[in-house]
Amino acid sequence: MHTNHDTKRLVIDIIAYLVYKKTQMYELILRPAGISDKFFANLLKQRNVEGKPLTKRDMGTIIVQELEKKPEYKSNFNSIIKVAANWNQFHLTDNEMLARATVQKAREVLNIIEILDEKEKQILREEKEKERKKLEEERRAAKVEMDNEIQKQSKLLLIMYDELVMMKDNPQKRGLMLEQLMNMLFNVYDIALMQSFRRNEGGEQIDGAFKLDGWHYLVEMKWTNQLTDMKQLDALYGKVARSGKQTMGLFLSIGGWSSHVIPLMKQQPDKSIFLMDGFDLRMVLTQDISLIDLLQKKIAKFNIESEPFLSSRSLIF
Repeated sequence: MHTNHDTKRLVIDIIAYLVYKKTQMYELILRPAGISDKFFANLLKQRNVEGKPLTKRDMGTIIVQELEKKPEYKSNFNSIIKVAANWNQFHLTDNEMLARATVQKAREVLNIIEILDEKEKQILREEKEKERKKLEEERRAAKVEMDNEIQKQSKLLLIMYDELVMMKDNPQKRGLMLEQLMNMLFNVYDIALMQSFRRNEGGEQIDGAFKLDGWHYLVEMKWTNQLTDMKQLDALYGKVARSGKQTMGLFLSIGGWSSHVIPLMKQQPDKSIFLMDGFDLRMVLTQDISLIDLLQKKIAKFNIESEPFLSSRSLIF
């Protein structure tokens, strides 16, 4: 097996034997391997213990010692060996026999290096594939765990929702509890839903807000015995208009809307609000469709086809 010691000795031989002139040695062997001209110029000025200029072998020994101090030294060594393995300028040497023997040795070593490099690359590819499979398995396990948690929490929220349906004599309390239910539902899907807050120095009441796919959404929630009309939607239009440009609105009306609401919304030049009703919410709670799928499909339908309301009925049945 080729050792690091063998490699160092070969690099020194290459520097010493392939060319006669030191300047040619630098231009043809050292420069392509990344040796700086400043470092080489310094070598030319140095003297050995006898006060004489360094021989090419002396220079080779120093170069190897300096390269070994760098983390990329193997790459430098390999570059020098590759130059020698492809060498054919034997007229530049003063000892052709030694030069040819060195070149032959460089070819043998380069072949070993390439084989080892390919094995190393294969090992790296296998390790990356193992890591990829491990991450994929972890993501799959995390998704299964999340799906189970969503299913578990959705069942509890469905019970809460059904209790709210029966709470007809206290609409104010039901409205507050609807906000709590929606906050818990969004939390189940790892979407942060801001609870009811006031803004603009207390002048505006916002039922909720969340961020999805880079956009912000203001949420209005109504649960009344009457159908929601355009007047109530106009209030949300105003709130969205007074927000940043990357803001839209979601109006959740459990009981639905009066018949003129959707046609009027289609005529509205400011297309910034889409709708959700009680049936949509129930389908999410019964796990017939995920909250994120429902929202994304509604938003896509709204943005592409200008339809403010896409019922979950069309997605499930």
